[in-house]
Order: sequence, then structure tokens, then C-alpha cells
Amino acid sequence: MKPTARRFGRPAAVLALVGLAAVMGGCAANPSNGVTTLNFFQFKGEALEDFNKIIADFEAENPDIKVVQNQVADADTLIRALLVKDRAPDVITLNANGGFGKLAQAGVFYDFSDEPVLQTINPAVQEILADLGNKEGEVNSLGYVNNANGVIYNQDIFEEQGLEVPETWDEFIAVCDALQDAGITPFYGTLADSWTGLPSFNALGAYPSQGDFFDKMREEGENVGPDSEVSFQKDFADAMDQQYQLFSYMQDGYRGKTYDDGNAAFANGEVAMLLQGIWAINPVKAVNPDIKAAIFPYPAVDDPDDRLLVSGVDVTVTMGKNGPHQEEALRFINYLFEPDVIEEFAASQNMVPSVKGTEISDDPSLQSVKPFFDEGKITGFIDHQIPPSIPLAAIDQQFLFSGDAEAALATLDSEWAKVAARTIPVTGE
Repeated sequence: MKPTARRFGRPAAVLALVGLAAVMGGCAANPSNGVTTLNFFQFKGEALEDFNKIIADFEAENPDIKVVQNQVADADTLIRALLVKDRAPDVITLNANGGFGKLAQAGVFYDFSDEPVLQTINPAVQEILADLGNKEGEVNSLGYVNNANGVIYNQDIFEEQGLEVPETWDEFIAVCDALQDAGITPFYGTLADSWTGLPSFNALGAYPSQGDFFDKMREEGENVGPDSEVSFQKDFADAMDQQYQLFSYMQDGYRGKTYDDGNAAFANGEVAMLLQGIWAINPVKAVNPDIKAAIFPYPAVDDPDDRLLVSGVDVTVTMGKNGPHQEEALRFINYLFEPDVIEEFAASQNMVPSVKGTEISDDPSLQSVKPFFDEGKITGFIDHQIPPSIPLAAIDQQFLFSGDAEAALATLDSEWAKVAARTIPVTGE
């Protein structure tokens, strides 16, 4: 859910070619000095220095292995190019989105089913990956660190107003009303960036999409509509009504404000909450390092025990199915998942480590979501299940402008049917 800059035109193509050349260059033959060189394909620019430190420590303990980190932009495109050329890097990190799931289903990645490291990972994290896709009967990646999509709230404002974290929908609305009555704007809307409607769409839509909703949607294919067994029109009306209700508590002029505007306003105490996720915490703290901010899951339910935290696997680790250095690659992967290694990385990235029993950073935003990870009450982003050719952000943005949920849901069903008619099976990206 982090914002990503779009790259257009010739400069983007040049950068992509340079990146591809660098990664493929890292696959060169190892020198005959008894040292195996691993090509480590890594997609997160902000994690470059963290991985450099991990690599240095690993190499000190494993002098027979050298790890070359290739941090690349446009990783989804480059990894496809490498796989097509049968040049899979030795160790790969990717964001676990729908595109990754399609690659995994194609059987291009290693099967970790029998690797002991798999047993150290939170099963709920691996279930998110399984929902995206694996080759049948296999486990094709290992979740490393997770984000959290929830409501960010100013703890000082809540304390000053005597407000408790809401655990049901009615309590959530009561909190919004109490803030408004006190002259405090509940939320800061940023719909000038259309994607910023999606965190709340994902969180509220997670409830009606539990179980086999998207499997059934793919089975329905081009027949999806108001009369099919499942559809957006049949199953998402309540979630859309809830989203629209939350947006009625935004500040004046929210249609013209951006993601950066929202982070700054929240950091400066202008509003009590943001409908964002944990990725916004660092930008907020860049404006106000002293803010006390935590997160709660969208309580779109009547029973607190039914709450779910939407979470994405921000980094998943894998390797090629038939790489030439699998034994050495597995040694590096196992090192990545050692508790002290993953704890330090996750704390630096403000993420939740996947290994069971590991410590989470004492940052309130992470501590507030820890119980949901411990209890396995997490679920994936539903927009990862929706084909990328469906303009979901624009459809949801228009709905939040107009309030016409019926039209928005009919459009989603219609777009799904169009994709299904030309692409079978329908899969998310």
C-alpha cells in the first residue's frame, strides 16, 4: 500500500536496462578460489543498508560464501525478464502481491515445504502467501516482514478526550462523533491521491471477502454480476456504506489534499486519526518525532473477537527452482531468519517479523498490532486479488466523491467480467 512513483518514457527504460544488466552481471561464474558468490536480488531501496550489514555479518561467519546485493528498481519487471532468460538470482526478495502469486503458481520458485525454516514462521503469514498463490502442493516463498493496514490514531488526543480504542463498529462511530462534538476533526482525507482510498477499502472489504469469496469470483468469471453466487454487488454493499460513512468525518476540502498533506496534518495534531497503515508512521515521525501514534484494526463488526487486521507480506524470500548454488543460498536464507537478524531488520523497517517468538520493536504502532499477529487474526490485502487492469483506485475514489455505491459495485463486477472474458482464469496482480 505504500505510494509508488510511476516511471514513464525513455529514462525509465534506460534505468530498467541498467538494472537488468547489473543483476545479470551478478550471475557470473564464481572465481576458482573456493568461494561461492551468491546473487542477492533485493527490491527495497530503503533496506539497502540493512541488508549490507546482514551480508557483512553473514560473510564473516561464512567465509566460503560471498553475497552480492543487487538492489533494483521495478523489481517485478526485472525478475520476469531474468526468469524468462533462465537467469534466476540465487536469493530473491519481492513484495508479496498478486504478481508474485502468479509467478509462484507458474512453478518457477523453489519448494520450501521440507525446509526446517518454514516451521519457524507464523502460519498466518504463510497463509497470506498461500492465498496469493503457490504451485500446487508446494510452498514457494517464506514471509519475512509484514506491514499492518489499520487506523492510525493520536494517543494523546484519545487520552485527553477520555476515548478508548473502539472494538466494534458502533464504538468506532461513537468515537468519531465524540471527537467531532469536541471540535476535533476525526480524519484527514487525501483523495487528491486516489490510491489513499484503498487502505480503508481493503480493511473494510476484508470482512465480506473472507473464506472462498475470490475463488468463487474466479469460478464465476464473466458471469459475475447481481445474480451470480458471489459478486461485489451482492457482498460488498455494507463495506462500501461503512467506508462512505467514515469519509463523512473528514476535514473540509479533503478531495484536494495529498498523502503528504495528511501525514503532516496528523503529525501536527490537526486531526485525531488517519485511514492509512504502518507505512505512514515513518513519514509522520519525520514531521513530528515526538508524536505518540498507534494503530487499531478497522472494527467493522459487532463482536470484538471477530476483528481482523489486514496485513501484507512486505518482504518475502525465495529462490529459483533449480539454481546452481542452492545449498549456499539456503545457508544465507536460514541466516536471514535467525531471530536476532530478523528482529533488527524489522525494527529498522518498522515492520513485524514473521518468525514465531521474535521480539517486536517497542514502537507503539507495532506493539498495538502485535496481539493480532500472535493470535493469527490477520488477513491479506484484497486488492492483491483484483486484476490490475481494473481501475480499482479510480472507481473507489469516484464512489467516495458521489456516494453511489450501487454504481461503483456494478462497475467492479462489470470490469471483473470483462477481464474474465479475455483472461482465464482471472487472477490478481
